[in-house]
Amino acid sequence: MGLDETLDIIKRGVDELLLEDELVELLKMGRPLRIKAGFDPTAPDLHLGHTVLLNKLKQLQDLGHEILFLIGDFTGMIGDPTGKSTTRPPLTSEQVKENAKSYQEQVFKILDKDRTQVVFNSHWMGEMSAAEMVQLASRQTVARMLERDDFTKRYQGGKPIAIHEFLYPLVQGWDSVALKADVELGGTDQKFNLLMGRELQKQEGQRPQVVITMPILEGLDGVQKMSKSLGNYVGINDEPAEILGKLMSISDDLMWRYYELLSFRSIIEIKALKQRIADGENPRDIKMLLADELIERFHGSDALAQARQGAGNKFKAGDLPEDMPELELVAQEDEGVPLPSLLKEAGLAKSTSEARQRIKQGAVRLNGAEVLGMDYMALRGSKEVYQVGKKRFVRVKVS
Repeated sequence: MGLDETLDIIKRGVDELLLEDELVELLKMGRPLRIKAGFDPTAPDLHLGHTVLLNKLKQLQDLGHEILFLIGDFTGMIGDPTGKSTTRPPLTSEQVKENAKSYQEQVFKILDKDRTQVVFNSHWMGEMSAAEMVQLASRQTVARMLERDDFTKRYQGGKPIAIHEFLYPLVQGWDSVALKADVELGGTDQKFNLLMGRELQKQEGQRPQVVITMPILEGLDGVQKMSKSLGNYVGINDEPAEILGKLMSISDDLMWRYYELLSFRSIIEIKALKQRIADGENPRDIKMLLADELIERFHGSDALAQARQGAGNKFKAGDLPEDMPELELVAQEDEGVPLPSLLKEAGLAKSTSEARQRIKQGAVRLNGAEVLGMDYMALRGSKEVYQVGKKRFVRVKVS
């Protein structure tokens, strides 16, 4: 593979590459690069937002480079302050160990286990003496730390910043020194920490690492970052049918964002899919292909077949109530009836604002199988069962 083609693969979906000329120099050396990415085990499960980084690691691994999957069992007990408006409560060592075990089980659904080196930063940070930690802290000033946007906002807003939070970027940077990383990957919100690694490597006489930042994946609502706490996530350990339903609920625009950051299809293949929609194919069919790819990646081909069958047969098994209200709506728009309006008119929500809230919560289903998103439109000529919660059903015909 030529250098230009290699760079195209590496740069796909990347937000920022610092610095590209340094990466080219490393690639020209002809040796496998040491590629580092760190994950603090702050929760037991990974979601699709985490896989944006994992997918890039997989691409780099397939190019022949050495992947260093860093589990931040030491930094996890500090608590990453990135993007936080308040001090995060540190995890106990028991919580970190349990979550770290879960991460190792999940990450190899994407990465090749035989070609991935799993490392824990407690191995070197746990051996650092108090005097050495003080020496590390002397490498940076408070003024430098306050250049971070989140720290600045908290300081100006009178919100407390704990001393240990200033240590986090330094420890993450020191991980790069300990691992002699050539490249480090992280989300766009990690840029300050990633550059800290470059600074500390320079101070230690090492070649500074190249920094690659990846976009933060939006959740199912298409607005806020994917987060378990916000309920807008798809967990890679979710049941296949649940993954299918959640992905079928995303908007058409968000679908292409997910294709770019989550799919292993080539850019040419994705362009061909866009053309199929331009030629009149239903976007739902293209979403289904994305769901198929991700379900098979995380759960295997058998689970994919079961998820498909479950989605198609959910209400054929007698789950539909025998008696349910039926309603006919006349579409006021050319394409059909927007979902919030439909829910209000069908009595499944008291207002369109309540309807939007239930949609955001993932509480609205079509024929029991497909979780609907905000952009869903009930088309003219359709006759479908809409469900809110577990017991409220209405069959709606749109004319």
